[in-house]
Amino acid sequence: MSQNNSGFKKGLTSYGDAGFSLFLRKAFIKGAGYTDSALDRPIVGITNTGSGYNPCHGNMPQLIEAVKRGIMLAGGLPVDFPTISVHESFASPTSMFLRNLMSMDTEEMLKAQPMDAVVLIGGCDKTVPAQLMGAASAGLPAIQLITGSMLTGSHRGERVGACTDCRRYWGKFRAQEIDETEISDVNNQLVPSVGTCSVMGTASTMACIAEALGMTVPGCASPPAVTADRIRVAEETGRQAVELARKGLTIDKILTPQAFENAMRVLLAIGGSTNAIVHLTAIAGRMGLEMDLQGLDRMGRETPVLLDLKPSGQHYMEDFHAAGGMATLLRALKPLLNLDALTVTGRTLGEEIDRAGPGFKQDVVRSISDPIYPQGGIAVLSGNLAPGGAILKQSAADARLMEHEGRAVVFENLEDLAARIDSDSLDVNAEDILVLKNIGPKGAPGMPEAGYMPIPKKLARAGVKDMVRISDGRMSGTAFGTIVLHVTPESALGGPLAYVQNGDRIRLSLQRRELSLLISGEELARRAKASPVEAPTAERGYRRLFLEHVLQADEGADFDFLQASKKVGKVPRN
Repeated sequence: MSQNNSGFKKGLTSYGDAGFSLFLRKAFIKGAGYTDSALDRPIVGITNTGSGYNPCHGNMPQLIEAVKRGIMLAGGLPVDFPTISVHESFASPTSMFLRNLMSMDTEEMLKAQPMDAVVLIGGCDKTVPAQLMGAASAGLPAIQLITGSMLTGSHRGERVGACTDCRRYWGKFRAQEIDETEISDVNNQLVPSVGTCSVMGTASTMACIAEALGMTVPGCASPPAVTADRIRVAEETGRQAVELARKGLTIDKILTPQAFENAMRVLLAIGGSTNAIVHLTAIAGRMGLEMDLQGLDRMGRETPVLLDLKPSGQHYMEDFHAAGGMATLLRALKPLLNLDALTVTGRTLGEEIDRAGPGFKQDVVRSISDPIYPQGGIAVLSGNLAPGGAILKQSAADARLMEHEGRAVVFENLEDLAARIDSDSLDVNAEDILVLKNIGPKGAPGMPEAGYMPIPKKLARAGVKDMVRISDGRMSGTAFGTIVLHVTPESALGGPLAYVQNGDRIRLSLQRRELSLLISGEELARRAKASPVEAPTAERGYRRLFLEHVLQADEGADFDFLQASKKVGKVPRN
């Protein structure tokens, strides 16, 4: 038997006899009915992340079938295999807690099993970043396939979709503007098909970012899950995976600093999820690149929001697809992009934009001269309350609260928030600032999407729709409001947020990019000395691993031992 390092001869199991290892492997795979001629083809692995707990991946069987068809038409041999499946609404305490575990699973299975290239199929919020993180570390030729967004529904004549409208209607219910019957009715309409959220939440954001990175075939980000367009994209993805295998086009050739800068531009221009900053930082860290948050903020000042999609605009993902999808956006954004960045097609991003043609008239993607919002959707704040930075999704916030000073109303943790937020005795008014501690990477653990604190019920009943909210946690990309997130260092590590007290004055200034606790440095030091914080611990298992090794938000909340051993640069580069 010939020996080389490709196909089923790759990564032989260690028996001490390489010839016997290959003989045994072929014997077992032939038990599944394969012939020698089939086994001599390029092997393309396909990650199967389908699960009964994951309706976002409910079209997985059809996608795998189409990917296999594309691989076989191109002369390859497809082999699908399972990995962890993580869904946002079904993972406790939060899907973010399991993102790194899924990345490890993906990485190790790519390394352990023989394949010349891999198709990564993911959709729900943390699955795409986990797969890109794992693939970046594994180093194989890899291509991403997005599962696709769900369709929109209709509630009493109004078009609705998960999950911006989920939060809007729940806010109405809390404010007693609608009753039990109506909230039950709308619950049946918010998710009318399988697929990811139909707005620019984290799933849609990561889909757009994956295409901007050059990790998908053109047009992969926007087709809804249940459409023929999505199936055709899957077939083309399989075909392209074989080309990647034959050319040996490894992932490090795609995930370059130029590619990450393009992804950052797209994130800002689509009014994308704040979660994507954490994910992009983690993926970049696997490539030895450090995310410069101040550099991201500088990019944001010159990159307007062009996409009119909820929660920053009015439309839904199926509208974006009908408007031409990412080709339309990239065409509008072309002057700000690195057009020489390589993609999985073997062509540059600029070449792919040109191949997409001149476009057509539509009203979902604006021009740079006529944006939805004059600056990028995300701003980076700093100050004595967030020495390591904090994030504000300015495109989904209330302009009246962008320059605001108020009294802190403090919740020590999630339990405290749940116990008091709806109490009529809560001392709070609309000008106050809600502060929630201990929901950072270590604090919860897993940095849950609890930064979208509900408006206190007594204020909601009085008609208050927004107020400044500050935490060391995250919020869903589908959420909206004047919400400061990712405060770093987190309170569970003794960051300044840990020492905010009821009645303290806090100042938020978007213009100055400032988040300040209006007390002296001496008083802050006194509080820290009087009430030292002990980092949370766990006795065993994955929780212990997580708490001992998770990094802060500004480093991607990855595990320290999974990052590249050597930093080779920063993004953006200047």
